[in-house]
Amino acid sequence: MTLKVDEAVQGAWTVVRIEGELDLATSSLVREKVHEAVAAGRRELVLDLSNVLFVDSSGVGVLIAARRLLRSCGGRLRLVLPARGAVDGSHVNRVLAALGVRRLFDVYADADAAAGDEARPLSA
Repeated sequence: MTLKVDEAVQGAWTVVRIEGELDLATSSLVREKVHEAVAAGRRELVLDLSNVLFVDSSGVGVLIAARRLLRSCGGRLRLVLPARGAVDGSHVNRVLAALGVRRLFDVYADADAAAGDEARPLSA
């Protein structure tokens, strides 16, 4: 499966929507988009992972690297990981929780919530 990445601006936030499988073969595209956004001076970034069907360790590594990059330049990163009706939520949410890194991220149910001024993250 291929990875589709697009972006939009919502207020002060740049929302990067990712669709498909975030793995070794595709994670470099997400890394490039994050670096391009930061290079363009955008420091408030939402990664919308609601349509990511699969993530592997390289994909998780890109998420952690994006967090590190944005923190180093005084920016903020928020993730969208909606529950898909299952008790334990989306695949990405389950993988991040299993690896013990879910708590590193501010997670929201949708892009509107993540880009909102009064946004409150979901609990880990």
